[in-house]
Amino acid sequence: MAENIIFIPIYIKNLGFLNVTLFILFSAILLCPLRRLSLVIAILLFPVRQLALATTIQRKGAGSVFKSHTHHRKGPARFRSLDFGERNGYLKGVVTEIIHDPGRGAPLARVTFRHPFRYKKQKELFVAAEGMAVVCNVEHHVGDRGAFARASGDYAIVISHNPDNDTTRIKLPSGSKKIVPSGCRGMIGQVAGGGRTEKPMLKAGNAYHKFRVKRNCWPKVRGVAMNPVEHPHGGGNHQHIGHASTVRRDAPPGQKVGLIAARRTGRLRGQAAASAAKADKV
Repeated sequence: MAENIIFIPIYIKNLGFLNVTLFILFSAILLCPLRRLSLVIAILLFPVRQLALATTIQRKGAGSVFKSHTHHRKGPARFRSLDFGERNGYLKGVVTEIIHDPGRGAPLARVTFRHPFRYKKQKELFVAAEGMAVVCNVEHHVGDRGAFARASGDYAIVISHNPDNDTTRIKLPSGSKKIVPSGCRGMIGQVAGGGRTEKPMLKAGNAYHKFRVKRNCWPKVRGVAMNPVEHPHGGGNHQHIGHASTVRRDAPPGQKVGLIAARRTGRLRGQAAASAAKADKV
């Protein structure tokens, strides 16, 4: 082995640390027979492009540095798996507990079912319901265990049934109407926890605890307040975007920030302003 071998990497055109390390490793392997060599100057002649930091929009989604806070949640709120016993009415359940799920606005109800075929009990989690006039937690397809009207205070209204094609028309919390198969399950009543969003935060500590159990999206820093390496709107001697805030629909991640595929920009004037003012009064 070579004694007192010193490698001095000379950086040329913003070289990366990983490439310097690999070059030194291979050089040490090749230079092991030269025992009297005491100084080796390793020169890398190929440039490496410096990668920008991931923007806020790139951090969200699967396979990225974004991490959702889900380790303390009680479980998914959904119907039990549809089986022969439920289709034929051989099922009975009792609400045993109303629990709070961190990160969820609506409370959950733990329901214990008697197994239709075996001598055992099953426990399932449902979103707790209020009242008996409307439905909530409605399935989209038969057996998908709940999809619509699941947030706190939400409910759906059954408008009509069509016995010819076995479908049901419901009105969703957004006001839109949807047709679902009549075999879809739902809960009678309204999801508990209504009016939760009407209570003001009052202080930043409440917002901190709210989003601590949900996701890393608070506090939300403006793009113009960041550095140019962190956001397309960052940088400058004063806070300004520096270019048009509109961006095309097919822009790549990291560039797709601002007004995405905006139909129009600027102040509302004329008929558009009058229509907006009328909508605000209503």
